[in-house]
Amino acid sequence: MDINVLVMIGYFVLMIAISYAFKKMASGSSSHYFRGGGRMLWWMVGATAFMIQFSAWTFTGAAGQAYRYGFNVVSVFAGNVFGYLVAWWWFAARFRQLRVDTATEAINHRFGKGNEQFFTWMIIPLSILSAGVWLNSLAVFASAVFQHDITLTLWVTGIVVLVISLLSGAWGVVASDFVQTLVVAIISIACAVVALFKVGGPVKLVTEFPSGFFTGPDVGPHYISLLVACFLFFFIKNVQSINNLQDSYRFLNAKDSFNARKAALFALVLMLVGTIIWFIPPWAVAILYPDAATAHPELGKNATDAVYLIFAERAMPVGTVGLLMAGLFAATMSSMDCALNRNSGIFVRSFWTPVINRNSERSDKYQLRVGQIACVVNGVLVILVAQYMHTMQTVSLFDLMMKVGTLMQAPIVVPLFLGVFIRKTPDWAAWVTVLFGLCVSYGVANLFTAPDVARLLGITLTARELLDVAIMWNIFAHLVFTGGFFCMTQLFWRESDTARETQRQQFFSDRETPVYADHEQDEFDRLQRDKIGRISMYMGAGLLLMVLVPNPLWGRILFLLCALSILLFGWILHRSAEKGMKAAQAEKALKQNVATSQR
Repeated sequence: MDINVLVMIGYFVLMIAISYAFKKMASGSSSHYFRGGGRMLWWMVGATAFMIQFSAWTFTGAAGQAYRYGFNVVSVFAGNVFGYLVAWWWFAARFRQLRVDTATEAINHRFGKGNEQFFTWMIIPLSILSAGVWLNSLAVFASAVFQHDITLTLWVTGIVVLVISLLSGAWGVVASDFVQTLVVAIISIACAVVALFKVGGPVKLVTEFPSGFFTGPDVGPHYISLLVACFLFFFIKNVQSINNLQDSYRFLNAKDSFNARKAALFALVLMLVGTIIWFIPPWAVAILYPDAATAHPELGKNATDAVYLIFAERAMPVGTVGLLMAGLFAATMSSMDCALNRNSGIFVRSFWTPVINRNSERSDKYQLRVGQIACVVNGVLVILVAQYMHTMQTVSLFDLMMKVGTLMQAPIVVPLFLGVFIRKTPDWAAWVTVLFGLCVSYGVANLFTAPDVARLLGITLTARELLDVAIMWNIFAHLVFTGGFFCMTQLFWRESDTARETQRQQFFSDRETPVYADHEQDEFDRLQRDKIGRISMYMGAGLLLMVLVPNPLWGRILFLLCALSILLFGWILHRSAEKGMKAAQAEKALKQNVATSQR
């Protein structure tokens, strides 16, 4: 059997083993299933917050952009770094302090029950669509690499993700995200180091880039100014997309306010390092392999998205392609399992319990079972959406779905971001702002487009530059018009002495009240370190076997160093958990002795 297939099989086995390892921790209550009971350590929460913003597009579409145009793709990821900086400074801890289990519960506290239902049925369908898009894209890419049927790839990947989410809920999702972060780190660092060595260092990487590292093809005299503007606009966009009542739900998993802040800082560091190293291999491919654009014709118009694959095939040791595909699967699975876990929590807490089944005698275990059923239904829907996208004979419907998803995301984010800071708005401001934002999206896409903006400014732009202007115009329009509309709703706010007003005041009071871990937290900390430590050692041992694969000496040394680093990391975590257990046992024995002596 091909070594790359064996690597993928080992990866899937590891992911399922994680779900079984954390199954017991998720079965305690629905809160543990939906958000780990708010008991997770900062490094686990930070890894999953990072993986939410990371996707397979980084190794495919974004890598293709880097191969073609050089530096400009960095602006997207630099914006994520700035978004996490804001989360560390202000948002992450305050979102954890809202003391809710799901994002829509926080929306209820801020904007009322009507908005909770409105956003529930905006978030769930869009997340199913997005997860289906990514799963389909991954299956197309993986089938081209492994020469397997796309439908089989869809169902295998989808079922593995579903098993992880179903068996262990948020605990399994977050734990798998952490291990997947290790997978991404391994492939990213190894490829970046080899790429720099083969191309002759960072200076040659910049100076020998074929189409101009900071300019690129199809650019005019305004390109550098537009590049700087793109950085600024992506900073604005990603601050909102990371810090809002919908997309910050992973910070609810943290055990306290301090750990939520540290999680945001950890995600920031991961994104910063990734932004620096992720695109070194695609830039090197542009120099080392001029035929890269035609190397995988089976991918059609997306052939340049395979530059990472080309680098792994031609420059890296045998077996690296399997690790690269594991990285792609990790990114896609992270997006999908987060959607399944979040959707099940939203469905149970914001729809099933308050609307369908209001029986107060129903136990927490009952909510957990309904959440698991919702998880299965969501998982099957994602797979079916992905399969349907594959069966379409034309790309028009696919493009339409992508366009609708993009146009709807910004209007949803604006009120959920501004509503955290602006207090005096009527409840209807949230859902009406979304509707107004949809009108703005339509106007930006159809009535006053990027070419109209260029004509208004009196400048002539190339087709490539117009794409950048279109992105910036969309961000600007929602910032000014949609955001301005939400701010103007303050004119209609009237304070009332009602239960709803008390709930709204409680929202802002909770936002500023720190959360502290209780006396039971030490046991959860120890379990997390022990389980992740053991899993990391298993992963390191599996990677160590790759030293046996026939490769040049430097290739075997590369695999050896990667394996040893993960083994050491896992051993440190496991050893820390053992020391914690011994200390807890000693403290318990001391208390028993004191109690005995006092009798």
